[in-house]
Amino acid sequence: MNSSADKKPGFFTRLRKRLGGGSGSGLGALNWLSGRGLDDELEEEIEERLLIADAGVEATQRIIDGLRKRAGKIKANDSNGLQDALHAELVEILRPREAPLAVDLKKQPFVILMVGVNGSGKTTTIGKLAHHFKDQGLSVLLAAGDTYRAAATEQLQAWGERNDVPVISQKPGADPAAVIFDALEAARARNVDVVLADTAGRLQNQAGLMRELEKVVRVAERFDPEAPHEKMLVLDSSLGQNALNQAIQFNDVIGLTGITLTKLDGGGRGGILLAIADKLEVPFRFIGMGEQKEDMAPFDAEKFADALLGNGHEDNHTE
Repeated sequence: MNSSADKKPGFFTRLRKRLGGGSGSGLGALNWLSGRGLDDELEEEIEERLLIADAGVEATQRIIDGLRKRAGKIKANDSNGLQDALHAELVEILRPREAPLAVDLKKQPFVILMVGVNGSGKTTTIGKLAHHFKDQGLSVLLAAGDTYRAAATEQLQAWGERNDVPVISQKPGADPAAVIFDALEAARARNVDVVLADTAGRLQNQAGLMRELEKVVRVAERFDPEAPHEKMLVLDSSLGQNALNQAIQFNDVIGLTGITLTKLDGGGRGGILLAIADKLEVPFRFIGMGEQKEDMAPFDAEKFADALLGNGHEDNHTE
């Protein structure tokens, strides 16, 4: 039997080490704030770090304005006062977007349409979600709606085998809407709880592909007027402000109900969620890093802010 020391650190412990390690790529571990008061020089330093962390101009200004208001209430002997105030500002922006994805079993099958650009980690996220829902005791079916890229179907089938869930697919070049409709009918016939529907990666400025995405949504609505019950955008965290542009434009086209941020183990600095939270009222569902099926966690505003700032306690357990 393994001891706790042998277990893989929890997701947010790993995320904190990745984002808050003081590597100069963002906010880092904020021991540099200890004992300091907020003056013009420190404001400029915090602003620069927020921008490097991809928080964006508008969210950064909101945070700085909030810090100024909180700074006057910090006691002179409170060496962690400014760090705590910054943490509170981040949580204030993020918490309204913290909304776990709840599957309504009265809407069987519960249809989750996955959208995003090529390379965002969409298919891998579907595999991780299949694992997540199976862990909750739900039955799952995958729909291979990305019919343009043969490797996408193969990748989805591999995730289906890994999670022991069925995958509905057709030949390359088939109508994605038809594939997804077939999957929904199969799910209903088999009393499946959740359908995870893949779609072709598309840039938000590709009008033809975006119209096709609208068609997929219409076909799902013909199957069930409330479907898709979740329209989830998968965003690559390393894209910086372009991820915000993607979120805005996909939301304009299909009306997003959730966002999942991926690749936080790569070049992503995490602050892009501050920019998105400040701009869009779309819930954050999950955050991911790594390729393994357990390398994902429901979004938690408090823990994510801790990770950005290098705060928090070790959570040495698998998640």
